[in-house]
Amino acid sequence: MITGSCLCGGVRYAIDGDLGPIALCHCGMCRKASGTAFATNASVPRAAFRVTGEEHVQRYESSPGHWRCFCRVCGSPLFGENAEMPDHVRIRVGLLDDDPGVRPQYHWAVEFKAPWWDIVDDRPQLQMTP
Repeated sequence: MITGSCLCGGVRYAIDGDLGPIALCHCGMCRKASGTAFATNASVPRAAFRVTGEEHVQRYESSPGHWRCFCRVCGSPLFGENAEMPDHVRIRVGLLDDDPGVRPQYHWAVEFKAPWWDIVDDRPQLQMTP
């Protein structure tokens, strides 16, 4: 089991299973939502994802059918929900309490990366647009 929590501890989650591939997302929405150069996300099956403290979870529809969920007390970004992928949630890997045993696999949406950030690792750099 993998556990995670927000900054204030009001929202906690547990994942019974493995994380999907970890992506470093450089899109403008992820940068704005995280306040950093990129967001570190991974998909998990909804059936394997349990949340406690749901009363503190606020959902914001950042684009049609895509909700960014955050703690209404401390503001921590928690996970994302997408109408096109109802069987999965995208967690923010930075909220994990322990080492998940996997590492980021690729950079996503690199055409939108922050101009002040240099990608210096050898992970694949994928574009959102063809």
